[in-house]
Amino acid sequence: QPPPGEPLPPSSLPSHLSGKRIALYFSAGWCPMCTSFEPSLLAFREAVNSPASNAKNDIELIYVPSDRSEEEILKRTAAMKMLSVPLADGEADRVKARYKIWSGSECGKLGTGRRSGVPALVVLDGQKNGEEMAFLAAESKGAKALEDWDLEGGAGVW
Repeated sequence: QPPPGEPLPPSSLPSHLSGKRIALYFSAGWCPMCTSFEPSLLAFREAVNSPASNAKNDIELIYVPSDRSEEEILKRTAAMKMLSVPLADGEADRVKARYKIWSGSECGKLGTGRRSGVPALVVLDGQKNGEEMAFLAAESKGAKALEDWDLEGGAGVW
């Protein structure tokens, strides 16, 4: 596995994600709501992934950036120990459009038809080709949104 913040080669994604619960984390470093939510998010991930946890599967967060440069993204993903969707070639914008989540400052580029701004999480279902399993409305609910992530049973495990 590469160091945090560095891209994971696509060929190693299946083995890296296998057996985990996956969520896309839509965020930006310049967003005060995002940076104030992140300590709770990272503590949640640490608690779930801890050997003392009752959760049967670790969680993996994949950063979907609304940051303005690759340099900002690399700093944030390294600090938060997350994989990220590339900003280059419009990949991050395609993911944002698919799930209708982007920052207010991106409405000029992506439109106004969003269901949420940042921060937000989309939990993906590994048994159903990565379809959306849950939407965690961190923009409106803050850390309470994490209570909506069902960590019981086998649903959502990759």
